[in-house]
Amino acid sequence: MAQKRPPVVFDARRRGTAAIVTLSHEYSSGSTVPFHFHADDQLVYAESGVMTVRTTHGAWVVPTRRAVWVPARIPHAIDMLGRVAMKTLYLAPRLARHLPRRCSVLQVSPLLRELVLHACERGKLARHRRRDVHLVAVLVDQLAVAPTTPLRLPAPLDPRARRVADALAGDPAGVRTLERLAAIAGASKRTIERAFRRETGMTLGKWRQQLRLLHATRLLAAGEKVTVAALEAGYDSASAFIAMFRRAMGTTPRRYFEA
Repeated sequence: MAQKRPPVVFDARRRGTAAIVTLSHEYSSGSTVPFHFHADDQLVYAESGVMTVRTTHGAWVVPTRRAVWVPARIPHAIDMLGRVAMKTLYLAPRLARHLPRRCSVLQVSPLLRELVLHACERGKLARHRRRDVHLVAVLVDQLAVAPTTPLRLPAPLDPRARRVADALAGDPAGVRTLERLAAIAGASKRTIERAFRRETGMTLGKWRQQLRLLHATRLLAAGEKVTVAALEAGYDSASAFIAMFRRAMGTTPRRYFEA
């Protein structure tokens, strides 16, 4: 998590009069797309690899064959884990007006995946071409019904709480007590707890749990074994991690990634 607001670039991509334009690109592991924003709504699909999308309000983990919805004018950066094949759709304003005005990770059905890939092969979907109009309509309908997945970690903006969040994010498996973390932040335990509740909607304990879940999910999505991912994220055992994953995601890690 950044200590200060990073510089943001406006990506003045030219969509013209098209309803949707697309972009396909591959990134090496460790690459980052710096903070930027678009005038259009954006769907970013990970055909392979794992992405972490960051804004000033949080981070979203996007495993292989999932997508993240990024509404227009939200500054964001994207970090790559593994070799990422990214497919991006830029949607004209108000085209998907029923979709939320906040970022979210979407489950991508086989139909939606094929629609995204087909749109990317076309490059641009025009408003006046009948077959494009039908494709756009089905795409928007599929986006509207795509289930979301709870792979978000909200970011506190309070400087003291942010220092705690940064310390935890740098060592997800760490066992530092609240007293020690409060000392790092230069605030009382009560102040830190209140700040996390107010700015993330979570207790510090719940936030830490979500941080560990997302860290383990990133490792799993990159091909790590469950036991290794669990221990790297600070869980006592693979079974403890699987139980937590099931409570959060509604299924086991194996079934989630097989889906």
